[in-house]
Amino acid sequence: MSDRPEHPLIPDDSEPLHPDESRAPSEVNSPEEFPEPPGEKPPGHTPHEATPRGDADAGWFGRFLKATERMGNLLPHPVTLFALFALAVVVISGIAGWLDLAVADPRPEGSSGRADDGMIRAVSLMTADGIQRILTGLVTNFTGFAPLGVVLVALLGVGVAEYSGLLTTTVRLVVLKAPKNLTTMAIVFAGVLSNTASEMGYVVLVPLAAVIFHALGRNPLVGLAAAFAGVSGGYSANLLLGTIDPLLAGLTEEAAQIIDPAYAVNAACNYYFMFVSTFMITGLGTWVTHRYVEPTLGEWNQSYADDDLEQNEKIEQLTAREKKGLWMALLSIVVFGAIVALGVIPEGGILRNPETGGLLRSPFLRGIVAFIFLFFLIPGVVYGAVVGTIKNDEDVVKGMSKAMSTLGLYIVLVFFAAQFVAYFGWSNLGAILAVAGATFLQDMNLTGPVLFVFFIVLSAFINLLMGSASAKWAVTAPIFVPMLMLVGWSPEVIQLAYRIGDSTTNIITPMMSYFGLILAFVARYDKRAGIGTVIAMMLPYTTFFLIGWTILFYVWVFLFGLPIGPEAPVTYTP
Repeated sequence: MSDRPEHPLIPDDSEPLHPDESRAPSEVNSPEEFPEPPGEKPPGHTPHEATPRGDADAGWFGRFLKATERMGNLLPHPVTLFALFALAVVVISGIAGWLDLAVADPRPEGSSGRADDGMIRAVSLMTADGIQRILTGLVTNFTGFAPLGVVLVALLGVGVAEYSGLLTTTVRLVVLKAPKNLTTMAIVFAGVLSNTASEMGYVVLVPLAAVIFHALGRNPLVGLAAAFAGVSGGYSANLLLGTIDPLLAGLTEEAAQIIDPAYAVNAACNYYFMFVSTFMITGLGTWVTHRYVEPTLGEWNQSYADDDLEQNEKIEQLTAREKKGLWMALLSIVVFGAIVALGVIPEGGILRNPETGGLLRSPFLRGIVAFIFLFFLIPGVVYGAVVGTIKNDEDVVKGMSKAMSTLGLYIVLVFFAAQFVAYFGWSNLGAILAVAGATFLQDMNLTGPVLFVFFIVLSAFINLLMGSASAKWAVTAPIFVPMLMLVGWSPEVIQLAYRIGDSTTNIITPMMSYFGLILAFVARYDKRAGIGTVIAMMLPYTTFFLIGWTILFYVWVFLFGLPIGPEAPVTYTP
């Protein structure tokens, strides 16, 4: 893959953006510096002065942002981080085993995995048995790591849909067909939907939104901000399941099994809440854009834009063949949905639980990754066949191969993450830490719903320092999932709270791997732009998304007691 995604809206003479590869499957690193403006300010340039410049180094918040960036830059590569964590677990387990560290097992007597004496003892991995287990488990830790297979399978289908052009055309349709007074809403909504397909939202929709606003005579930076808010700030909201859902569910399941070895988490466990969140993020993002962002940015002054920027950028309308392709793709989805419904709706359907006849623990929910694969594969092939991007089976294979080619770093990261999670479980350090943490929370009387306010805020803060959602959750899930399970909360609701905090600060952290690409797009319309420009522009979205999403979480889960997803309890009985 090239240093940056090729796109006509990135200036040809700009410096390339070198990927730090911290978020799978393919990502772009933090930005280079952009040139300062000419010495004199152009006449009449007043509205845009509301936009902070450079690194926003004025005031406590500017200093906080600089400190955050410096702290994040001190972190090693995520792969190195997991290797160090795995090594640390081995060393700490040796010390804990030598000290005979142990805690009382809170699980009832006779529970699976509970020792006869009712104690959880640290197991040293620095003994002969421990070293043998590390060596013999190296491969199986990796191949048996839950998130690996599900991400690979789901991305095969998404890759075909992206290669055929179906996803890009769908986004263009949503934005182009929206009435002018609903343009902002359509862009935010399309941004939320686009995050099902890897980098498409960042590479396609964000610059496209700027072009749309430019063509409408509005500040292009406003459109860019609205799209970025939907794509990245609304990362955990969607009408569809994407590749991130099975990835996080797999990590959550691995962590939950530290306490309950038989616990299973399905990829759709947060789906109901995600579905509703799509409309909340769309409405809130639209309101923030109109109420705060657009008035603050004011009118756009083209004198600070790139010299090669056209006076009136245009968006290509859908061709007749593309429209036909979309209709045929929609028809294929309807047919596919009808076939699935035949296996789900009737009593005794083949996709229902053969023992209970219900949907809980049914082949439909347990095979949700297969349905994600087919949901993208089938319409992707149909669309490509109509428009000519897929002419034969080789093109289908190319689409899958292209998607797989972006996963090199992810696979390396998973290898080391799998070792870390396995060692954490083998040593019993995860269980001991969970019991100690749960005891502390109980002593502080901090076990009720208010606990999640602190957890959401903590997740949001950690995201400022480490940009990869999967890497953060692989590190923190083995700690927080067992801990909060022991005070009565299910892994599914813990994961949901994490996703809220993780999404809301995506748009203000330079550690987010697409931040550099976003800054390149911003600099195309304002060469004065720096890191602080983007952060100040996106901060209102972060503030209201965090508040609004947390309120929705409490209303949905605790006030109304609504399910967050299929087979997804809110509470857990240790």
